Amino acid sequence: MQILRLDCRSEFTGEALVGALADLGVSRFQLTDAARGFSILTEGPLDMRMDQTKGTTAADLVNYTAEKALADLIYQLGEERRARKIARAIVRARPIRSTRHLADVVERAAHRTGRLHPATLTFMALRMKVNEEQEELDRLLEAAPEIVKSKGRVVMISFMSLEDRKVKNKFRDLDREGRATTLTKRPLRPTEDEVRTNPAARSAKLRALEMN
Repeated sequence: MQILRLDCRSEFTGEALVGALADLGVSRFQLTDAARGFSILTEGPLDMRMDQTKGTTAADLVNYTAEKALADLIYQLGEERRARKIARAIVRARPIRSTRHLADVVERAAHRTGRLHPATLTFMALRMKVNEEQEELDRLLEAAPEIVKSKGRVVMISFMSLEDRKVKNKFRDLDREGRATTLTKRPLRPTEDEVRTNPAARSAKLRALEMN
């Protein structure tokens, strides 16, 4: 079996594929490496770039983005209802120096209301913006149906509601246009045994369709 890595930013010129599988999750090895700047719980530089050789860092965003734009970013990508309060606190605490500094600022502004750390959604939003994750997903959703042959399948595993909505809507549109047939009317979720074996899978949702 041939494994193909598709770069969504470039044109695909190879032979049509019999299927495409996309796991939209983030590597735990990166998330737990303090030096990468993703972790709320460990001290590290506010980086969050998957490719540390280029691009804007999370430190750039939190220290130089206007308050309203920062609030919009946290609300839209993190789906954080307390985004305005958090953005205001970040701006007042500038310069933000590290991951722990940012986490502490957010925690003081938005107290814990459940099992998640109060800064979880803010960190997620910053990571998604730094790495252009939504734009990458949009490009993938446009490219995948074009490179999979008839009767081939497109399968996507998402872990966040924002991503799952994009996948669901694109698959629905392809079905309505007669270009594909949806194979999962509802997303497939991990079993209790799978979650016990791999707790990180608890939020996974798998959707699949077959190209016509």
